Amino acid sequence: MRLSRYFLPVLKETPAEAQIVSHRLMLRAGMIKQQAAGIYSWLPLGYKVLRRIEQIVHEEQQRAGHIPLLMPTLQPADLWRESGRYDAYGPEMLRVRDRHDRDMLYGPTNEEMITDIFRSHVGSYKDLPLTLYHIQWKFRDEVRPRFGVMRGREFLMKDGYNFDLTKEDALHAYNRHLVSYLRTYERMGLQAIPMRADSGPIGGDDTHEFLVLADTGESEVFYDSEITDLKFGDRDIDYDNVEQCQAVLEEFTSRYARTDETHDEALFAQVPEARRRVARGIEVGQIFYFGTKYSEPMGATVQGQDGVKQPVHMGSHGIGVSRLLGAIIEASHDDRGIIWPEGVTPFHVGIVNLKSGDAAADAACDALYDSVAALGLEALYDDTSERAGGKFATMDLIGLPWRITVGPRGLKNGVVELTSRRTGESEELPPDQAIARLATIYAGL
Repeated sequence: MRLSRYFLPVLKETPAEAQIVSHRLMLRAGMIKQQAAGIYSWLPLGYKVLRRIEQIVHEEQQRAGHIPLLMPTLQPADLWRESGRYDAYGPEMLRVRDRHDRDMLYGPTNEEMITDIFRSHVGSYKDLPLTLYHIQWKFRDEVRPRFGVMRGREFLMKDGYNFDLTKEDALHAYNRHLVSYLRTYERMGLQAIPMRADSGPIGGDDTHEFLVLADTGESEVFYDSEITDLKFGDRDIDYDNVEQCQAVLEEFTSRYARTDETHDEALFAQVPEARRRVARGIEVGQIFYFGTKYSEPMGATVQGQDGVKQPVHMGSHGIGVSRLLGAIIEASHDDRGIIWPEGVTPFHVGIVNLKSGDAAADAACDALYDSVAALGLEALYDDTSERAGGKFATMDLIGLPWRITVGPRGLKNGVVELTSRRTGESEELPPDQAIARLATIYAGL
């Protein structure tokens, strides 16, 4: 994309309403525009990152054997009355009535609707196990929406639901989700720590939240520092293998890590003092096992091997897709702007032409732009007449992980400059070598 043809409304000043780094930088980088309290338009740059994150989530869900579908945002209240949650959920639920005076709601989550889908179409143990998921806009009417997309009222979320014959099978689905989430977050350049948490209005006794450590996190967290040394890496996991998934779960949950809601001071005291940490964390996902909480009252049963109908065991699993943008920025920025990890960057490289209108510089930039595209990557080419300092400031603000700078002086020596946004280190290379370096960096992502 040529910057002269792109819509990138960057701001030089920080808007007064922005309280935390991610909100400030998303506004300044022209990623979002607030339309109402906690409700945002996603402008082109922000939308590209949102779609990158969404694609990673889809890939990892399907790698784990989960099946995508799409449910509506508006739900009939009667489904929630069946489960008993319509009155219990509280004022965060946006309740509406349609023109026929029927009670509806803008879904904050989908346990009831997915259970209704299941009971309408599945009747035998032979159809299990089954995990369905979707990525969909949700609405929760927060009393004080703040922190930009971190605590908005409208948000994009991946929510998945497993249906299993027994508790043992459902706990394997729980473990499988935990493993798939570890891989998902690492692909985004994040270390998200699974922590024992409170189930809240979802219900159930087994639940883990995934939290990214950040000073601006809303939750106080207590953990053994050894857990931050763990990496999922590129392990070849068979998600149908119960023992493999259980082993990974135990590796990542055997060390103490809890939110303030479930913190146990006596257990924490058993961690060697040098490894005890108290910090803030941003929740970016949560998994639940809640047994037959929804299947029993809503009649979601299957015929077992003995011919007797029985309620299925269920769990749900969420990832805050839009919230992740804020979390990534909180974890990866400096005083000049965002630093995108390669896996989620809106453009893979920025090309800066230091002398637009110069025949040699224009030709070199055009060739680089085409070479990047030939790799299946996307470049943002600053072909504007802005001064060099302004071009560099914009590239630093929007945080593309790599920048190629092209100018007449370097071209005379047959080189361009390749710069890492994260380290600030630059290297002069012939254009073809700069492209080869990018190909190596992005291979396998």
